[in-house]
Amino acid sequence: MPTVPSPVEVRRDSAARLLRIEWSDGHVSEYPFAYLRGWCPCAGCQGHEGEKRFVHGNADLEKVTVVGRYALTPVWGDGHETGIYSYRYLRELCPCAACASPHASGAP
Repeated sequence: MPTVPSPVEVRRDSAARLLRIEWSDGHVSEYPFAYLRGWCPCAGCQGHEGEKRFVHGNADLEKVTVVGRYALTPVWGDGHETGIYSYRYLRELCPCAACASPHASGAP
């Protein structure tokens, strides 16, 4: 299994409503808040089985906390903070053209 790059810098840009991650391999990902919130991986948003689905929620990103060495947890304006976004999942979600994959149409 290939090694997943780790974030070198994570920056919340409230004016642009983006979470920007610079990765250890030099790639830069920019996630619109609404996009990131919509793909929350928690069981409350995704259930326990089946395909991942986009869910609408409060997309005001209050802060981001680090979970060990493997993930980030966003805290949203409505208090939702149970989504643990692994670094692998975040790279799969990257919406940039260079990472275009099945999620380019809206699904990871």
